[in-house]
Formats: sequence, structure tokens, C-alpha cells
Amino acid sequence: MHKIVQIVIALFTVIQLNAQELNCTITVNADKIPGSNKQIFTTLQTSLNEFVNQKRWTNFNYKPQELINCNLTLTILEQTGTDFRGHIQIQSSRPVYNSTYLTPVLNFKDDNFSFQYTEFEPLQFNENSFESNIVSVISFYVYTILGMDADTFSLNGGTSYFTKAQDVVVQAQQSGYAGWNQNDGSKTRFTLVDNMLSPTYDMFRKAMFDYHYNGLDMMSKDKKAAKQAIFEVVKTLKTIYDSRPNAFLLRVFMDSKADEIVDIFSDGPRFDTSRLKDDLLRISPLNASKWEAIK
Repeated sequence: MHKIVQIVIALFTVIQLNAQELNCTITVNADKIPGSNKQIFTTLQTSLNEFVNQKRWTNFNYKPQELINCNLTLTILEQTGTDFRGHIQIQSSRPVYNSTYLTPVLNFKDDNFSFQYTEFEPLQFNENSFESNIVSVISFYVYTILGMDADTFSLNGGTSYFTKAQDVVVQAQQSGYAGWNQNDGSKTRFTLVDNMLSPTYDMFRKAMFDYHYNGLDMMSKDKKAAKQAIFEVVKTLKTIYDSRPNAFLLRVFMDSKADEIVDIFSDGPRFDTSRLKDDLLRISPLNASKWEAIK
């Protein structure tokens, strides 16, 4: 009996170690690359999934039901020997309290994506040095996913993870790859984490917390109050827009939440949406057709 208990404990420990923090699916799409031999992309996909899901990224023990669901899709557009170029789509979600619904937290496309890779090369992350661009990009987004998720559960809860992401940026800045430096554009990895850690955007991070914790998580208890909380979040985002109409984080938010906002205010208790629609139209005119669907 004692041995059985030991075996059960050992198996549970293995499950916990394997689970780590993420339930992440990484896909490498090389359909644009000519030729029939795509084995290198299959190898890369397997290696990336093992790298992300088997590595311990935090000091916390996550239960199986607490793992963060995320998807990373690497689309390869060009290959020259061991050099690759394309883009990467990052998506993550988290469960809404007392429901089976998963709300999107991050939905971001990074076009500044290139790397060198030789089949079967080990993927190793070193906090104190730059090893390879693909390792740095993936590690950066793991920490960003962790930070965004934590911010939805507690106010500024993701700061330590964003700091880790910023450390990755600093280590990669001398690599010569695009996306790590301030002069690489306004929609880069540098800008994303720089904005998340800037006191200038404290209101944005509070909005992220209020939207999820005081809004979505309250839907099962009081839908009208939850809608009001989300309406207040939109007003906060409008305040950010009024002072910084080109704020990158507003685009990041709407890319993740536009469809969900339409669904929230098109169902359930009646809500005066006139002010809401006006604010949304100002913040994100690209989604004008979606805002018109709100009744």
C-alpha cells in the first residue's frame, strides 16, 4: 500500500512538472515555401512545442485547470538556406469565472520575424545572453502572455513578467534583427512591452483588469452591472485615445476584443449603447461595421 501511494505521488509530480504554466500549441506553416521536403519545419514545430511547454517559466505551481491556453502560429514566407522570414501570430485566452467561455486576452501579429535555424539544433533560453532570434522571440511572447494573463486577475499583476520580456528585448537589441529597437517602428516587440511598463499607460492596465475581473467575471452574477463595468472600461480607453489617439495598446486591445464587445452588448439585459458606440467608433474606426451591429 505504501508503494502504491509513492507511485501515485510520483506520477502526480511528473504531471505537475510536465504541465508547467502553458497549454500552448505552436504551428509552423510553410505552405508558401516551394519543394516537397518540409521535414525541417516539422522538426522545428516539435522542438518549439517541447521548448515552450516543458520549460518552467515562473516560480509558481499551476494546476492543470490553471494552465494558460495559447497558440503561436509561425508563417514562413521565405527561406534562403538556414535563413527564414515570415510573421508570427500570438493568441492567448483565459476562462471566465463560473462559465465554460474562454475570453481572448491577446491577439497580435508580429511582422518583424526572421531567424536562422538548422534542423535539430537545440533551442535554449539564457536570461543573460542572446542565443538565437527564434528563441528570443518565442520567449518574449511567453512572458508577454504570462503578463497579460496575470493583469486580468489582479491589478498590475503581470509586471514581473513584462519585466522579464523587457530583459529579453535588451539582450536581443544588438542582434541586428528587426523588432527589438525603438527605431524599428511603432508596432514592435519593443513598443509593446515598453508601453505595458510605462506609467503613461497605467490606465490601460487598470482597464484590462476591470474589463475581465469586474466585467466578464461578474457576468454570471449580475449581467447589467458587468455590462456597466465594461462600458466604464471603454470610457477609460476613450480617455487614453483623447490624449494619445495613436496609442499602440488601443489597437492591441481592439484586435483582441472587438468581436467580444459586440457580442456582450448585443445580448442580455437592455443597455443604452449610444455613448458606447460613439466612443468605440472614435477609438477604433477600423471596426466601424462591427460597432454598427451593436443594438
